[in-house]
Amino acid sequence: MSGPGLVVVPAVVRETVRLAAQGVPGVVRVGWSGGPLRRWLAGPALAVRLDGARTTVRIAIVARPGGSLQSLTDLVRTAVAAALERQLGLVPGEITISVDGVGA
Repeated sequence: MSGPGLVVVPAVVRETVRLAAQGVPGVVRVGWSGGPLRRWLAGPALAVRLDGARTTVRIAIVARPGGSLQSLTDLVRTAVAAALERQLGLVPGEITISVDGVGA
């Protein structure tokens, strides 16, 4: 994504999304659960696609036990969309969140 005096590369978008998701209470980490083979087979836990200013995000998280997963994913979606808009000036598109595990 680029604009007047600004070029945002996908790595910056991914890191912004990761930090926004990890900042939500109830998220243990961004990533897949399980061992290294499982993580390798599943592919990247965070992917972004930039189409002009519109950004599509796919993210996997591990949740803290005891909370509502629906509420958690709603909070993560809101945090990611806000970070994309506020910090990078991007238009959030589809934001897909997978809860891949519950643990501490």
